[in-house]
Amino acid sequence: MNLFQKKKFIWSPHPWHELACNPDLSHAKPPSSVSHSLILLSTSNFCIISTLSSPKTTCDHGCSECKLGEIGQTRDQMFDGWVCAFLLVLSWSVEVIDASAGDADPLYRGCVAQCQQTGCVGQRCFPNCKFSSDGEFFDRPWYMQQGALYLQWKKWDCQCDCRYYCMVDREKERESQNLGTVKYHGKWPFRRLYGMQEPASVAFSALNLAMHFHGWVSFFILIYYKLPLKDGKKAYYEYAGLWHIYGLLSLNSWFWSGVFHSRDVDLTEKLDYSSAVVLLGYSLILAILRTFSVRDEATRVMVAAPFIAFVTTHVMYINFYLLDYGWNMIVCIVMAVAQLSMWAVWAGCSKHPSRWKLLFVVFSGGLAMLLEIYDFPPYHGLFDAHAIWHATTIPLTYIWWSFIRDDAVFRTSNLVKKAK
Repeated sequence: MNLFQKKKFIWSPHPWHELACNPDLSHAKPPSSVSHSLILLSTSNFCIISTLSSPKTTCDHGCSECKLGEIGQTRDQMFDGWVCAFLLVLSWSVEVIDASAGDADPLYRGCVAQCQQTGCVGQRCFPNCKFSSDGEFFDRPWYMQQGALYLQWKKWDCQCDCRYYCMVDREKERESQNLGTVKYHGKWPFRRLYGMQEPASVAFSALNLAMHFHGWVSFFILIYYKLPLKDGKKAYYEYAGLWHIYGLLSLNSWFWSGVFHSRDVDLTEKLDYSSAVVLLGYSLILAILRTFSVRDEATRVMVAAPFIAFVTTHVMYINFYLLDYGWNMIVCIVMAVAQLSMWAVWAGCSKHPSRWKLLFVVFSGGLAMLLEIYDFPPYHGLFDAHAIWHATTIPLTYIWWSFIRDDAVFRTSNLVKKAK
C-alpha cells in the first residue's frame, strides 16, 4: 500500500531559500543568470532535494527561512551533502514515471503518429482507423465494432494496430542493426496469433485450467464415491471443503489469466491480478490450517479473518485506487514464499507417506517463481519468462492434486481406524 503522497520533480530558477519564503516562485520562467534548484513538490509543502548552486541571496519577505540565505557557501554545501544522502534513503517513496525504452523511441513514436493520421503503416492499412467527413480522426474500441462478439474479440482498434505494426517494423530495424529487444508500453513485443496478444501464455493458462479441473474433479470423486463417509453423507477428511474452494478459485484464476493474455485491457488486467491475489491469499490460509492441523471451526475463522481482511483491502486498492505493479508483486511474492516455507517445513517434520510429492512441488515451484522475477525477451516473439513459468506449473499442478488426494486417503484411513 502506498502510504505517501504523490510527488513530482520540478526545476526552479531560484535558490532554495527564496522558495522557502515564496513557493509561488516555482512557476517563474528561469533566467539564464540564476542558479537552479531541484525541488520535490508535495501536495502540501516544498521539500528541498538538491541545490545545484546556492549563492548568497536575500529576500524581503521577512520569514525566518530567509535568514538561511545569509549563511556562508560552506554551510550550504554541507546542507546539500546530507540532504542528498537523506534522499537516497527516501527515494523509494518518490513516485517515478518512466516510459519503456521502445515507446520512448522517436522513430516508433513518429510511426504511430503518422499511422493515426493516415491509417496506414507502410503498405498495411487498417479499416478500423476511421476519419470523419472533415478529416478528423476518431477511434472506436474493439467491443463497439460491428459483428458477432467472438469476431470482435479477434479485431483491434486503430491505436492498437498502429502500435503493433510500428513495433514490428521497429524491431526488425533494431535486429538488422544488432540491437537488443526492448519493451513497448511495459510489455515485450509478442507475435499475434489468431487475435491473441500472448498466444503461448494463453495456451499454457488453458492447460493449467484443464489440469486444475481434472485434479478437482478426481478429488471430488475420491471423497464422495471411493472413500467411506460419516453416516453415508459427510466426508471423514476434515479439509475436503477447503480444497473444494481452492479448486474453484484456481479455475477462476487461470480462466482470467487466459483472457488477460489474450486481450490486455484495463478490465481483464484487473480481473487477472485480483483473482491471482485472492488465490494466493486463500492458499496461504489453507497452508496454515493444514500444516498446523487446525480443525476447530471457530479457530479457523480467527486464523483466516485477518488474511481475508488484508486480501480484500489489497484487491480494492489495486482496483479502485492505484494498480501499483511493484507493490502487488511484493504482496504476491511474500504470500507465495510464506506458504511454500510452511509446506516445506511441515513435509520435512511430518511422516506423511506422500511428503516427497509435496517437497518436489515446493522446491520446483520456488525455482519456477524465479522466472517471474528475472524477466527476459520472448523467444521467437512467443515464449518469454512468464509464459515458461505458466508451462512449468502444468506438471506441478498434476503432482500437487495427487498429493491432495493422497492426503485425503491418509487422513481418512487414520480417522476410520480411530472410529472403530
